[in-house]
Amino acid sequence: MTTTRDTSAIAEETAEETACADPASIHGIVGGSLALRRVLRLVESVATTDAAVLIRGETGTGKELIAGLIHTLSARRARPFVKFNCTAIPAGLLESELFGHERGAFTGAIARRIGRFELAHGGTLLLDEIGDLPLDLQPKLLRVLEEQEFERVGSAQTIRSDVRVIAATNRPLEELVEAGEFRADLYYRLNVFPIDLPALRERPEDIPLLVRHFVAHHARSLGRRIESIPSDVMEKLLRYPWPGNVRELQHAIHRAVILSRGASLQLPPLDAGMRIAGMPAPQAETFDDAVRDHILEVLRETNGVVAGPRGAAARLGLKRSTLLSKMEKLGIGAGDVTTARMQRPAHSAPSIAL
Repeated sequence: MTTTRDTSAIAEETAEETACADPASIHGIVGGSLALRRVLRLVESVATTDAAVLIRGETGTGKELIAGLIHTLSARRARPFVKFNCTAIPAGLLESELFGHERGAFTGAIARRIGRFELAHGGTLLLDEIGDLPLDLQPKLLRVLEEQEFERVGSAQTIRSDVRVIAATNRPLEELVEAGEFRADLYYRLNVFPIDLPALRERPEDIPLLVRHFVAHHARSLGRRIESIPSDVMEKLLRYPWPGNVRELQHAIHRAVILSRGASLQLPPLDAGMRIAGMPAPQAETFDDAVRDHILEVLRETNGVVAGPRGAAARLGLKRSTLLSKMEKLGIGAGDVTTARMQRPAHSAPSIAL
């Protein structure tokens, strides 16, 4: 017989368990494993200095969260924490994004622009995906790190920089240096204090706490009530290898909370979001679309009945008023329920019973 773990006070319990990890828990860093505690000790050691930090880890391991924690624990905490992803901007605009530009510096530069280094003055700048920074821009970054000065694009005026730089990557920079794709001098300048983040599979003891944390978070944001996590569900979560690490776990729990009927967490296939080789990628569905489809499915099964012990609200673990509000927001009416039930017997009522 499958037993369930009672989580009726799941939000309160999660808050109590993570409170002891403050201030890490404030940044969403959840867990008590030895591997994570080692990382947090390194963070505490380096945060009070201005040393450059290189955070290394697989995708989804929380590199941005760790960078934010370093900033919070530093003397720069009252100043800006600016995040910049080196892959999010076309290569031709990266220099302008980092250092800013003057009006007329290039075609389309209709006004002066302040770059990320100026925005982060006195604070911390996170350079995420640093391994993808174009080779021709790396000497300019090195100059800022070594001389604490730069010029905006199109300007001869030198600007002093007071910024603590944290870099993050999921790529092996040492191999990029050997391949001539990353400057060795920049690598050594960034790698003053490396922090390696463990993959989720290397700290499985943190999975139950993370699961409860994410269930509480998403249930609260969705207005849902999840009171128990079946033991077989937790066992599947513990056995799964999590190639996408904590981010993948969070998305899996988010999807599970959306699809769960009633107060017990139901887990959809964990590889549901992965493409099968050779198959075309499905068209992206928005979060509201997923919620709308799920509500319609439940309304179809209850013949449009919302209230009562067997109504859609009870099945979804929602108050009647909450469900009606969501239906109005998502534009769900009697006609939508009728359309969703087109293959149901003809005597099914084409209305919504409140």
